[in-house]
Amino acid sequence: MTGAPVRYRLISDFNLETLARILRINNPQKPAQVTVTPYGQAFQSLLALQNPSGFPDTDEIGIVWTQPQSIVKTYTDAANFLPYDTDAALAEVNAFADVLNQAASNLRALFITRWTSPSTERGLGPLDYRPGCGARILLDRMNIQLADRLASSSNIFFLEPDRWIGEAGGNAAWTPALWYAAKAPFSSKVYQAASNDILSYTQALGGHTKKLIILDLDDTLWGGIVGETGWQGITLGGHSHAGEAFQDFQRALKALTQRGVLLALCSKNDEPVALEAIDKHPEMILRRADFAAWRINWQDKASNIRSILEEINLGADAVLFIDDNPAERGLVSENFPQILVPDWPKNPALYPAALKQLTCFDSVALSDEDRQRASYYAAERMRRTFRDGEETGSSTAWLERLEICVTVEELNQTNLSRAAQLLNKTNQMNLSTRRMTEAELANWNAAPDRKIWTFRVADRFGDYGLTGIISGEHEGDTVSIIDFVLSCRVMGRQVEGAMVHQIFKWAKEQGARHLEARFVPTERNRPCHDFWIASGFEEVHPHHFRWVLDNPYAVPDALTLKAQAAA
Repeated sequence: MTGAPVRYRLISDFNLETLARILRINNPQKPAQVTVTPYGQAFQSLLALQNPSGFPDTDEIGIVWTQPQSIVKTYTDAANFLPYDTDAALAEVNAFADVLNQAASNLRALFITRWTSPSTERGLGPLDYRPGCGARILLDRMNIQLADRLASSSNIFFLEPDRWIGEAGGNAAWTPALWYAAKAPFSSKVYQAASNDILSYTQALGGHTKKLIILDLDDTLWGGIVGETGWQGITLGGHSHAGEAFQDFQRALKALTQRGVLLALCSKNDEPVALEAIDKHPEMILRRADFAAWRINWQDKASNIRSILEEINLGADAVLFIDDNPAERGLVSENFPQILVPDWPKNPALYPAALKQLTCFDSVALSDEDRQRASYYAAERMRRTFRDGEETGSSTAWLERLEICVTVEELNQTNLSRAAQLLNKTNQMNLSTRRMTEAELANWNAAPDRKIWTFRVADRFGDYGLTGIISGEHEGDTVSIIDFVLSCRVMGRQVEGAMVHQIFKWAKEQGARHLEARFVPTERNRPCHDFWIASGFEEVHPHHFRWVLDNPYAVPDALTLKAQAAA
């Protein structure tokens, strides 16, 4: 979807013209193209998608928003207080799920709004959650059944309407008069909230999520000035309401690290004093190992942030900055327009909620590598300490002492999710910046003249995880490298050469004469271009690199390449 307008197809049993209008203007820099199918024909519109000849654009995102009674007729009995058959209702859900699964195979993604009922309806009151009796318990079971049935489709995601309804004011979200007049059951505030979530999900599909939070310390992670009071005097935990709020804020930050979000510190303080507080204060939730980097000194924060980004090897557009001081927030915004710098509440009691309400961390996949990312960066600090403390003589000698091992594996169902995530999130070491869903990636790989490999990297200090992808396509006497993707965490450690060696071997096996790579420049993938310039390949045309396969392409001496047994 890079460089082209986002395309949505709205499918519903009620009027979604208001949502379509808001979606078209919600992102002025990149207006969306929105198609609204006739309302009241949700099944017909979804069945039409099963014949992709009428809808050849698989880059389209479908949005399905239905009312439960229009899809599951048994639910109508429950809503009217009649006896109902739960199994019959779930069978109807399964039939709907089968249609959704098939439709999703012809779309880039399918967003489905969870079924809900008007908050103005009391149902059976105290009996509404009694099995076989109330409509509320049936509705919840229907939603769970639908989620279970769709779990195998990696490009289907659920939207949460209760949040939109809450933002719109609960009962005020429902508009009975507008329903009878225009078949639109919700107020415009609901559609605005829905549009915001849809935009956030769309950005997540393209890998545009925040990966790093840079934080201040004083009055941000704790209350008070640690340089004046020492760690014993800061406000954190205990029986203070402010202390509890700071502690809960730290817990919320810690939870984000389980989603792959990194934390870093940028604080005007004496480093030994600040680190002592992190190490010694008994109420600290976050410790040194939770931070990928820190700059604790008296330099300006813009310079320190620049240094942090160089160390972690991330772009500014992957960063969220949190500081209680408006002047510091203004400085960072001015120097780094790409960094998200939210207005921050003055009251610490609002910190946890302010963090949890941010949509910039939305992601369409969650892998083991995400959960372990903080530990990867902790190991990286150990590597830097090891390098600083030893005389290695050269970069190659340093890499040899790391004892790097690269494990190559063909794409399979076990590594598919992480491979798709890496493909969609990586920007710097990315040859073509091609974005694909899991299903698209698997289908592309299934062709006999194509192949995708993944690469895991480890060294004496730990595992980097699955950090590399390379794909090739054989045509005639040439194998073309289509994807060449490597995490910034292992860039420059000769893993790139091991990846090229792997596809070199395959190209030889196919009987090809040339191995080629065509670099597609973006604002952020200059490191990838630098690699190909230095790779030994001949640049036969600008950004077009070629290797004659009569010449060997060896595995770099500083590492070991081994094959993983097929899954």
